[in-house]
Amino acid sequence: MTTNANTRPVFQLALGPAWDQLGDVIRRHYTMAPFSDDYVCVRGTMSEVHHAPWAELLMPLGRLFGALVPHTGTDVPIEVHYRCRPDNPHLYWDRVFHFKGRPDFHFRSHMEHTPAQGSEVIEYVRFGIGMRLAVSAEQGALVFRDLGYIWRIGRLRIPLPLGLLLGTAHVEERPDPSDPDHFTMKMLLRHRWFGDVFRYSGRFRLARLGPQ
Repeated sequence: MTTNANTRPVFQLALGPAWDQLGDVIRRHYTMAPFSDDYVCVRGTMSEVHHAPWAELLMPLGRLFGALVPHTGTDVPIEVHYRCRPDNPHLYWDRVFHFKGRPDFHFRSHMEHTPAQGSEVIEYVRFGIGMRLAVSAEQGALVFRDLGYIWRIGRLRIPLPLGLLLGTAHVEERPDPSDPDHFTMKMLLRHRWFGDVFRYSGRFRLARLGPQ
């Protein structure tokens, strides 16, 4: 892979030299070149997928924007498909949750980074709703910290006070020291007054790397 700025992986651009501090399995499943048809799939099991009972009230809005996992469960099989596209530099995600007795649930989004953002990326779902995320490498793990929500309309980036309702997100992907091809991940959306609004965690294996 070339190392020109426009062909380096999204998170390598965001992290700069700290990219080399990530665990090998983390780097491998994000080593996809922008403006390409690179594709990676990881498969695993979510030991827990949880949301607070009152969060059911948010599900209609979540379904509209494609941003919230509407079901709960334990030992939920999941696969995550990561793709680049030849026509843009973004990283596309499709998380497929296999809840028992329910249709597969797809949580789709994409990540964008621009040089002016430094170590920040924005994860977008439908209709231009995005979450700003600070990216860091910590003890081999890739860590995302919530910087707030925006609504993109054309060239405008309008701040949205969704954190007042949803709380603050923290996500990390960490190498599993017991196996070089496995990593663990966890996502927590916690409100300062209401506690955990959403959370899920699991263990994954890097399954396939290369063009689709």
